[in-house]
Amino acid sequence: MPLNTEREQWGSKIGLILAVAGNAIGLGNFLRFPVQAAENGGGAFMIPYFIFFLILGIPLMWIEWGIGRHGGKFNHGSAPGMFDVLWKSKLAKYFGTLGLFMSMVILIYYTYIVSWTLGFSIFSITGMYFDETTAGAMRNFLYSYQGREVGQHFTSILPAYALMLVTFGLNFWVLYKGITKGIEKLAKIALPMLLIFAVILAVRIMFIGTPDPSVPENSVWNGFGFIWNPNISLLSNPTIWLAAAGQIFFTLSVGMGTIHAYASYVKPKDDIALAGLTTAATNGFAEVVLGAAIAIPVAVAFFGLNATQEFAQGGAFDLGFVSMPLIFQRIPLGQLFGFIWFLLLFFAGITSSVAMGQPVIAFMEEEFGFSRKKAVGVVAIIVLIAVQFVVFYQKYGFLNEMDYWAGTFGLVVFALIETVLFMWVFGADKAWKEMNEGGDIQIPMVFYYLMKFVTPVVLFVLMVWWFIESAIPKLMLEGVSEVNKPYYWGSRTLMIVIFIGLILLVRKAWKRKIKEDGLD
Repeated sequence: MPLNTEREQWGSKIGLILAVAGNAIGLGNFLRFPVQAAENGGGAFMIPYFIFFLILGIPLMWIEWGIGRHGGKFNHGSAPGMFDVLWKSKLAKYFGTLGLFMSMVILIYYTYIVSWTLGFSIFSITGMYFDETTAGAMRNFLYSYQGREVGQHFTSILPAYALMLVTFGLNFWVLYKGITKGIEKLAKIALPMLLIFAVILAVRIMFIGTPDPSVPENSVWNGFGFIWNPNISLLSNPTIWLAAAGQIFFTLSVGMGTIHAYASYVKPKDDIALAGLTTAATNGFAEVVLGAAIAIPVAVAFFGLNATQEFAQGGAFDLGFVSMPLIFQRIPLGQLFGFIWFLLLFFAGITSSVAMGQPVIAFMEEEFGFSRKKAVGVVAIIVLIAVQFVVFYQKYGFLNEMDYWAGTFGLVVFALIETVLFMWVFGADKAWKEMNEGGDIQIPMVFYYLMKFVTPVVLFVLMVWWFIESAIPKLMLEGVSEVNKPYYWGSRTLMIVIFIGLILLVRKAWKRKIKEDGLD
């Protein structure tokens, strides 16, 4: 098919970098990363984290930029078309369907999660939760807002539902405005504000010191020490290594088809080598420097290390939505700092959720000739219908099931597929040339061998380990109550319907292309 010369492109290089960095910098940087560090030995976690950042994260970032720009040369802004270009096989496009599936499913439940941060920014500035002074009371506040429990502040799920609609509307308004007027403009506003808010909070936390002099071990500096002083003996635990490798997917947003979509809108000779490294470095700074400087140190200062680890065992939301609000009640100007914290999370979440909508919209536009308005409308309707199940059945595990298969296990599967296709099927030499073409830097040659040999092996080992250790038990619903099992099956049914629907759309697009090529 002839190239579409009217295909939209990024307005500026800085806008592109901010958009891709905004996609990568999400809730995982400020919520999941501290939890993973706290649960896996603090400083001991950081050593494998940095190792996997080098051999897994940065290579995958360059691979996805390379696949995306190469696909964009052929008018493809989503994985099915991109994979079809890389591998002239009828199966290629169907492997690419996983990219659409991952971004679509994550967008559905992420829309609701991001809306919680918007809600808590409002609750912070108004002081609405400032009478909840214990962990149990704060959890009840959170759970009653989510509709999981009955509480004195929320008697129905209506406030959470209304803010979900606001978040949903903002997501699709940005997507409707397009690449330069929507996504790029959002990134230029949201990402700088996010980083400024994170710096403000990090600096404020450093000055907290030791809140209770009678308990000198409970200090900010001991919190930093926990993160940065590794206990080398813990490195023999394979769980820590697996947790560190898994965090890389969340921190860089690789394995979900979003970076491909953004990279497809760069010009054929534009740099992607330095741009890919810059976005990875920006994300690393946000996570390792800022993300590590907020939740863990301040929680150690007020609650102690043991209590902080207990909060972490409750998950990212316990740490972010329970421990942090309790802390804001104990510091001067706590309402303002709480507002900043949750608005920071909202900016991190909205830039990521917008990115998840782009691959499916690009697919509709480029494979079926939909207008931007029509493509956005179709995707918005699907998301709005599907998110109802997440909102009303979240308390039964509906969201957790979607998050595991699409937002955890699925990421490593898709990352392995794309790495093998690009570095082995398409060819390592051609892939290397694509990644370096027009680059402001040349990627060090060592990464050629890492991408070709080390990265796919690590991905394969990670996939097999996760399959044995967690996917099989999850599949068998081990530990799930009889009450919740129907909802888990409901979540799976929804995902299967979405996946089959995408397969059928990909097949229809393929037949349409064959027909058009025949007419040519």
